[in-house]
Amino acid sequence: MTDIDDKYTSKPFTLKNKNIVLCVCGSISAYKSADLASKLIQEGANVNVILSNSAQKFVGKATFEAITHNKAILGLWDNNTNMNIDHVALAHEADIIIIYPATANTIGKLAMGVCDTPITNTVLATTAPVIMAPAMDGDMFDSFQTQNNIKILREKKFEIIGPENGRLASGLIGKGRLSESKTILGITRKILGKNGDFQGEKIVITAGGTRQPIDPVRYITNKSSGKMGHFIAEAAIDRGAEVVLITTSNLITPAGAEIIKVDTAESMEKAIISATRDANILIMAAAISDFTPEKISNSKIKKNHDTQINLILKSVNDFSNKIENNITKIFFAAESENLEENAKIKLKSKNADFIVANNIVEKNSGFSYDTNKVTIIDKNGDKTKLPLMHKLRLANKILDKIKITKKDGEK
Repeated sequence: MTDIDDKYTSKPFTLKNKNIVLCVCGSISAYKSADLASKLIQEGANVNVILSNSAQKFVGKATFEAITHNKAILGLWDNNTNMNIDHVALAHEADIIIIYPATANTIGKLAMGVCDTPITNTVLATTAPVIMAPAMDGDMFDSFQTQNNIKILREKKFEIIGPENGRLASGLIGKGRLSESKTILGITRKILGKNGDFQGEKIVITAGGTRQPIDPVRYITNKSSGKMGHFIAEAAIDRGAEVVLITTSNLITPAGAEIIKVDTAESMEKAIISATRDANILIMAAAISDFTPEKISNSKIKKNHDTQINLILKSVNDFSNKIENNITKIFFAAESENLEENAKIKLKSKNADFIVANNIVEKNSGFSYDTNKVTIIDKNGDKTKLPLMHKLRLANKILDKIKITKKDGEK
């Protein structure tokens, strides 16, 4: 028997039951749309794909039908839906429409209201938000006509993502490369979550382990990967929050967050104090160093038998009194022993609303893992023990606790 429950430790679906229409236009980068379709399905979405005639020259319908388990729409006269008018049915049922890739031809037609393809008919018939990711030759993208058409679509509230700079199909380097599927996935989650229960809240989240320099080559750090903070940022964006992520980590950052990269404890402290001036919530998931070298060498320290580095315990993370008092503050306590006792001490010293304590030596929990097992203790002494779970699930549990804490504070 095992104490690991897949129901909790598996990554939760972030797009469960969302109806997404994926429109694929005729670009060499159309093959990337299969990867996006797969990512959307893995997040629990119901995906219907519309292929333009030109797109079918690059990628076949069988690929998308195998990935999505839905019939691909190829023409205006297809009747795969209950309405038998597919572009109308999909337009009405869609929670969001993604055009990936979008060619100059389709961009021009949508800007002018031309309805002669299943893609243009579906987009013009919908009230759902539309994401468009252009991909084409750099000169085509930079042309007056394309730029004017994109301007028109932006004014109609289309979300235009990219294109990126890079190597193009022609072999030239320029701006015209299709944005990565993970970027589109992140923007999709942000748009669909904008009316969530954290709408109107600004959350500052810290992540990763700080680095205290010894000399130009060496530094003191810890094992924090930053995963917990990054997952909290994802969950907060999914629920409509404005997110500032202050991180030392090189993990992929969630789309839609304001990212502030820092390295030392001092630079993180400075970023936190600045970012929380107009924030509602602070979640301190970072592992900030308590120890720092007494003296930092300006040159690389040479190895010899007399080399000695003196460390001092410097409370560089003790800046709670510099943060606005009306902000909801959540701290993490990474402990290896006496978990609850040490967490309660930190809870009081930081004047936090609640603290999330985890035993870093427990199996599958803590640093570097995608899972964590924690005990939440609030300032009233209430204690909640949670089972081992995926950090994205835990992130939502923490956000749920914040909602309760803020509601209680308003009474």
